[in-house]
Amino acid sequence: MTNNRREFLKQLGVGALGLTALQGLPLESLAVKKKMFFKISLAEWSLHRTLREGKLTNMQFPETAAKKFGINAVEYVNGFFKDKALDFKYLTELNQRAKDNGVSNILIMVDGEGNMADANQKERAKAVENHYKWVEAAKFLGCHTIRVNAGGKGTPGEMKNAAIESLGRLSEFGAVHGINVVVENHGGLSSDGKWLSSVLSGVNMKNCGSLPDFGNFYDYDRYQGVIDLMPFAKGVSAKSHDFNTDGSESKIDYERMLKIVKDARYKGHIGIEYEGQNLSEDEGILLTKKLLEKVGRQLS
Repeated sequence: MTNNRREFLKQLGVGALGLTALQGLPLESLAVKKKMFFKISLAEWSLHRTLREGKLTNMQFPETAAKKFGINAVEYVNGFFKDKALDFKYLTELNQRAKDNGVSNILIMVDGEGNMADANQKERAKAVENHYKWVEAAKFLGCHTIRVNAGGKGTPGEMKNAAIESLGRLSEFGAVHGINVVVENHGGLSSDGKWLSSVLSGVNMKNCGSLPDFGNFYDYDRYQGVIDLMPFAKGVSAKSHDFNTDGSESKIDYERMLKIVKDARYKGHIGIEYEGQNLSEDEGILLTKKLLEKVGRQLS
């Protein structure tokens, strides 16, 4: 038995008797059977250039995820079917496309519907109502969650109170439909993990949570930010831009990030969100998937 094989079996925790039984198995087969503690999904934003160039449509997204990338769970971006939230003929066909390809619809990322943390009550109320149709669309598609933004104008304290009020209202509507409402660290105050976690604590509803993104913390320590948000997580976004020659992400320590995610006892989907410019979107997605699988199996 080679040293590499002995070390691998040692890491599996196999005893002396188990070693004898497993000696005849190829190393690769053992690795494949080791399940990860999370599942992988694909965020539609990973293909935003392809979609904007007209080389792919939202309707084709589920099939692309399954056949090109081997991913069977998808996260939509509302901007790529902006006028279809209440078009149930369209949503029925999208559902069928996903079903035909063995794909689960799990989330809709919602942008452009107003500021949920605006200190202006009128603007905030309009934003909440604008999101209702996406809750209904998510329900129809079989998703469990919509992602919203906690943007707005005001002091940090004013915006915190505003976000708690509006997220509470939207989450009440979401609860009726069985839909979670989550906030991503997506710029502004929402990229301050301490501020956003205090908002979610203030809402204090089971279906209101977070979507921690590995890459959107800017002036806030990214690892601390994920630690702050994981207690509320109902999804996780694996941001990636560039890769080193060994396949690791050039600026984000995926092993450290996934250890934080695992320590929070999270077992849901982690969505690939490639945003790099130096590789094609296809290459970036596949490299991110490979990295998640490699580190995921190491930590599982």
